[in-house]
Amino acid sequence: MHESLPHPLLAQVPLTVSPFVSLPSATTLPYTYKSLPSTLPPSSTGVPASSSGEEKSQYVVSQSGHAAHPNDIIASCNALKAYIKKVQDDADREIEAWDEAIAARELAEKRRVAPGWLDSEARILEPEKRTASGTPGTSSGQANLMDVDVSSPEQSGLRSTPIPVPTGAGQGDELDRAFGGMALDNKQ
Repeated sequence: MHESLPHPLLAQVPLTVSPFVSLPSATTLPYTYKSLPSTLPPSSTGVPASSSGEEKSQYVVSQSGHAAHPNDIIASCNALKAYIKKVQDDADREIEAWDEAIAARELAEKRRVAPGWLDSEARILEPEKRTASGTPGTSSGQANLMDVDVSSPEQSGLRSTPIPVPTGAGQGDELDRAFGGMALDNKQ
């Protein structure tokens, strides 16, 4: 049938207005309303919209209405990929620098604990030979006190003198001499 004519069965049904249905009314816009621009702003990715003098046909249209040429889309994807790679490389370099700094700090701490041990590949420590005087590294007859055997006083050559221990009432007098006396007043 013709589209301008209604269907004969539908023409027989009378139209009624329901009291429960209200038709939408027009909304009033606020005074601060600004209409959207008719053109899109320039791309924030830095890819120019048209790099050549002739305008490319933008036949790829998104749901939001933005249209672009496939070459523009590929160029923006490549720019994004290059940016992500640059950021990743910067992050990798920073992590490597942190690892090197941590290793250098640990090595410095180990060298502080054992100097000379980590400075070369030689890992065998050899004791020094004793000289004629009996101590390593000294040529004179004087012995270093740290190298003396103190297991018995006879071998060390050191005399042991007893420390005097004060007894009785003299202890208070010695404390008064050392720290000063305190007079106690018995006045009540």
